[in-house]
Amino acid sequence: MLKVAMISTGEEVLHGDITDTNAAWMSSLFFQRGFPLSRRTTVGDQLDVLAKEIEHCSLTADVVIVNGGLGPTTDDLTAQAAAIAADVGLELVDEWVVAMEDKYTRLGRVMPETNLKQAMLPEGAEVLDNPIGTACGFAMRINRAWVFFTPGVPSEFKKMTHEQILPRLDKNYTNDSARECIRLYTFGLSESGIGQSLQSIRLPAGFEIGYRSEIPFIEVKVFCPPGHLQAPALVEAIADQLGDNLVGYNQPLLKAVSQLIADKGYSLAIAEHFTGGFLTSWLYDDEYLAGCVAQSWILGNGSVPEDHDKAPVEATLSMAQIARDKNQADIGLAIGAEQDGRVAVALVTQEGVWSQHVSTKRRYGSRDYRYVLATLGLDMLRRWLEGKPVFGHSESLQCIAQAGSKE
Repeated sequence: MLKVAMISTGEEVLHGDITDTNAAWMSSLFFQRGFPLSRRTTVGDQLDVLAKEIEHCSLTADVVIVNGGLGPTTDDLTAQAAAIAADVGLELVDEWVVAMEDKYTRLGRVMPETNLKQAMLPEGAEVLDNPIGTACGFAMRINRAWVFFTPGVPSEFKKMTHEQILPRLDKNYTNDSARECIRLYTFGLSESGIGQSLQSIRLPAGFEIGYRSEIPFIEVKVFCPPGHLQAPALVEAIADQLGDNLVGYNQPLLKAVSQLIADKGYSLAIAEHFTGGFLTSWLYDDEYLAGCVAQSWILGNGSVPEDHDKAPVEATLSMAQIARDKNQADIGLAIGAEQDGRVAVALVTQEGVWSQHVSTKRRYGSRDYRYVLATLGLDMLRRWLEGKPVFGHSESLQCIAQAGSKE
């Protein structure tokens, strides 16, 4: 079996100053493409340690991806470490010097001399083009492995992976283990509960089920051979078990709501208290939904309705109704004030009004709880758009009171 290793570099990655999203992204992509990783390590900006790790991986793996450390500064040591591991010298690659100078000329700037460092590559290395930045990648044979060196900037790394690395792997290595990943996103269920409900599902040969928990969602992943004829029936059986807690098929909740809203052409008005704009900011992550928001109100502590403490369900419903009416929007969505951990969420449409007062069954941090409540509001909207009961089941939230009526 082909062995693939990845080395991430940089003190900021090693010590957790930044999250290594490149490694997570590549691990997932390579698994689906049939090149699963057998080793993944992180090394700081220490020349000898990095050189030894490259050498070790080149002796134990068939393919090695080294990410980061190709910049122009003194702590960018990957090219030098590669030369040490391969026992060769460094040489200036004129073609990349010209490429960098052209990039700076197009920007109307003169290239600093420090950038010449990015064209100093191990002798015999093959240049991997980087049309975005000034750090070229390169590839070379070291011991038993082909080793690919890539810049750390995510956009550059991803483009190089798709355009330079994967085509070479597809060409040079037999690949009979590619996997399709079908994703089912749920809200309101626990990982253990989902696992229990899916115990009766019988998986065909070559199929696997995996789970990913990230507050407030549980993602069910079905891995199978690409285009397998039994996949649709299996996914349908899993979806039946998940019921109306399934919020997105091969797309997260936000994208699912975006498509549902687009089908109807609705506009939205938002009023938020406890979430402090969290829901609005989340909606703006989707370009289409951002254009559907007629207006968003963020209410401070001095703006809590007088009757909120006595009637939070009705008060939050009034927030949603006023936001909708004032902005002549199709839908009003509101998240009320917090009182002893309890918060009301309300939805108003042309077909009816719904509001529920909830508390949490588990301890959340402030940001996570705001995310859960924003999700609850968005899920109420999703349910209404799909013609399902607006109030759903949640294993992490306790409903204190509900109010709803259709016009």
